[in-house]
Amino acid sequence: MQFYSTRNKKLKVELKEAVLNSLAPDGGLFMPESLDKLSDSFFANFKNRRFQENAFLIAKHLLGDSLEDQALEKIVYDAFNFDVPLIQLSDQIYSLELWHGPSLAFKDFGARFMSRLIAHFVKHQDQKQTILVATSGDTGGAVASGFAGIDNVEVVILYPKDKVSPLQELQLTTWGGNIKAIEIDGVFDDCQTIVKRAFLDEELNRLKNLSSANSINIARLIPQSFYYFEAIKQLDKGDEKVAISVPSGNFGNLCAGLIARKLGLSIDYFIAATNINKVVPEYLSSSIYKPKTSQSTISNAMDVGNPSNFERLMDMYNSDHSLITQDIYGYHYTDDQTKEALSAISRKYNYTADPHGAVGFLAINEFLLDRRDCQGIFLETAHPAKFLPVMETVLDQVSVPDSLRRLEYLEMSKQSLNNNYNEFKDWLLGQ
Repeated sequence: MQFYSTRNKKLKVELKEAVLNSLAPDGGLFMPESLDKLSDSFFANFKNRRFQENAFLIAKHLLGDSLEDQALEKIVYDAFNFDVPLIQLSDQIYSLELWHGPSLAFKDFGARFMSRLIAHFVKHQDQKQTILVATSGDTGGAVASGFAGIDNVEVVILYPKDKVSPLQELQLTTWGGNIKAIEIDGVFDDCQTIVKRAFLDEELNRLKNLSSANSINIARLIPQSFYYFEAIKQLDKGDEKVAISVPSGNFGNLCAGLIARKLGLSIDYFIAATNINKVVPEYLSSSIYKPKTSQSTISNAMDVGNPSNFERLMDMYNSDHSLITQDIYGYHYTDDQTKEALSAISRKYNYTADPHGAVGFLAINEFLLDRRDCQGIFLETAHPAKFLPVMETVLDQVSVPDSLRRLEYLEMSKQSLNNNYNEFKDWLLGQ
């Protein structure tokens, strides 16, 4: 299997190059050259297989002969050693809990798969591989957890100052070793811009082996498609249609769902659920894409004003707005609406969502109002305790896992920089 650039389908590379370089030489994002449907025999038995078994078969289908079966199977089984439960809230609405991995966020799926894949590629490499990642919250913690202690790899995490939750910051800054955290005086989009510029900087790439752990990297996106299969596997589905509401920031998660659908998974609608950073819902309603400076909200992982994966979304639909809007619906909500939803979900269903899941719930609930022939799933992307200051203003009590409580006793280590690319470049070259 080869991977092409979204900006030039004739520009193709092998998996190793796509993963280690992250961006195509022309600045495009890599996509698999083929998204053929999985076989009938796969779907005939997929509800009887364990998550890891299906994940391996999907990965093998997508990656072809890029890896030996034994190596790929080891990566998959080691990466996905946690549950993916589908929780029924009502006759129509379900929550897919994606936070049962070590960092308690859905980013564990992509980060753990990617870290093991990169470790496989660089184990005999002379020079260390440097992983750059921009995070608005959960990505950095998952990447740090996935790559901690891996030989021949160092990780540099950029996050916006004062715009991640206290527990999220602890998950970024308490590792030491091969994990370095940089607090950028700016917003997430500034962090993302620095990372993108770094990959297009010929001098920096000549002196450092750079890879990205953001969802611009195809190794992050592919494993996120696996849990959509797990959702449908667990759903007690009759003749009803299925809609999945995806809390969306950089839109990698939604693109992964679209990949699953292209592989033949039965999903009828996708819901792009966002907070006030609503550039994609506005595009869906107007056909005009206008990136904006991101605004801070209580669902901070979605505070993105120029989503990287919008380019992949355009590629999958050949930039045809009419085709996109047949499959994808956009909704956006304020912080006040999100808090009201957190309270309502707890009161009505005895269920605790996090702020991102609450946005997903609001969107699927609104979408289903006049669709009795449809079942809806919203993605619950992070453990509610990761957003404790917000949650405690809404609910009386939120359970905090021991893995998060222990972080409070660890010492933070971070570097503070301005949102200036040259300042970051000088710092990185000095490491």
